[in-house]
Amino acid sequence: MSSSEITLEQIQSFKGKYPKQLWYLFFTEMWERFCFYGMRGVLAIFMVGQLGLTSKEANLKYGAIQAFVYAFTFIGGIFADKILGFKRSLFFGGIIMIIGNLLIAFSPNDLFYFGITLSIIGTGFFKPNISSMVGELYKEGDSRRDAGFGLFYSGINIGALLGGALCVWLGKYYSWSYAFLAAAIVMMLGVGTFGFTQSQLGPIGKSPLMSLDGSKRRIRELMVYIGSILSIPLIYIMIRNTDYTDYFMYSIGPIAVVYFIFETVRQGDVATQKKLIAAFIFILFSIVFWAFFEQSGGSLSLFAEKNLTYSLLGITMDPNVVNNTSNSLFVILFSPLLGLLWVWMASKKIEPNTVVKFGLAFLFLAGAFYVFYATKFFANAEGITSLNVFTAAYLVITIGELCLSPIGLSIVTKLSPKQMGGMMMGMWFLASAYGQYVAGLLGAGMSTPDEAAPLTEKLEAYTSGYLQLSLYALVAGVLLIIVSPVIRKLMQEVK
Repeated sequence: MSSSEITLEQIQSFKGKYPKQLWYLFFTEMWERFCFYGMRGVLAIFMVGQLGLTSKEANLKYGAIQAFVYAFTFIGGIFADKILGFKRSLFFGGIIMIIGNLLIAFSPNDLFYFGITLSIIGTGFFKPNISSMVGELYKEGDSRRDAGFGLFYSGINIGALLGGALCVWLGKYYSWSYAFLAAAIVMMLGVGTFGFTQSQLGPIGKSPLMSLDGSKRRIRELMVYIGSILSIPLIYIMIRNTDYTDYFMYSIGPIAVVYFIFETVRQGDVATQKKLIAAFIFILFSIVFWAFFEQSGGSLSLFAEKNLTYSLLGITMDPNVVNNTSNSLFVILFSPLLGLLWVWMASKKIEPNTVVKFGLAFLFLAGAFYVFYATKFFANAEGITSLNVFTAAYLVITIGELCLSPIGLSIVTKLSPKQMGGMMMGMWFLASAYGQYVAGLLGAGMSTPDEAAPLTEKLEAYTSGYLQLSLYALVAGVLLIIVSPVIRKLMQEVK
């Protein structure tokens, strides 16, 4: 370390609510999420409109792509922990994502699957590691950590809102090449932002092999890069043939659990092992949460397309636009406020512990899906119901998300030893992969077998499914709150 380099102590001894480095990571992540959610927002409609896939085929491929994206964050987290460090992992992932988007922009129809394959690999190296760096900005026990992750989470959603809107608009009304080119350009902004500000992170994110001989370290890093390139054909094949998705999901989860157990046993220290078990419990519950929450990209999208009015508070609005943007907008509005609320409650010593916050997330989730269910009571004779009520449900579900997701990112970094930070963050995102996977199965179970069924029948099928999800979420939330003392003991001093 050079004498002029900022130290970890200087970073963590910041004054005020947020460290300045959080803003650098905020903007880096915002541009990356613009790229990611811009791509995510156009995938299904592009595959149907341009590649000639049926809706069923497009949904299967969409689910496979999303599952692979989040699953590969687990792998990227391990490589960052063991070899690359967070900084180099982030740069490598960002560059691969840029190349992937540029390929699709050059020839959307011919190079789509190649570009998506690169985006999956790039996101796997980028996503878990920037979240881990946010966690290292804070000392252990700093009550401002949750507020920091809350602000960071709002950055994610600003990018999601802008990317989802702009890329869909460019693709549908101008050119699909422009849509993917926009994603590539903003990813360049993200990588550039990090490049100009990384010196302010000091030792955070450096390779764990810095003490190793330079040539040996470079060989190991090169092997990671080569291995990533060699994995391209495998990922490409799995995306083209979604029958492989099941095999992949049946394999990666058990492998991850076995690896987690191996690393946990290796720690040797009982206190550390208990914390890791607590983190694992949070990760398991998050799978259930995301399986319900991620109906937004499947069944709720189809429900919005056919069964909702075009009037939101008297303003003409496309229901799918509302479905795709309302969650991000509500997160932007309420994430900083809720983060500051946690800080204020902590100062008054009345802040609920993390386990209870998770339980509250499921209770809000239950309430939201009950509101989705209740839309049936506002339907007309044709089966068309209120966009206002539908949007209100998104407000409730967003509050639940804010009780879990940014706090989940925070608690995983608190409970994980430094040498396992990237892997554990990867497991958190692997849980999202399984959430995406299960969400597709749940959504398929709600759909009517007859595509030509009347809208009243589809309304009944979807709302009945949402009522079931509401009841399951209620049970999960109550269970979490009841067992919270046991989990708190595993967490020990971590709040």
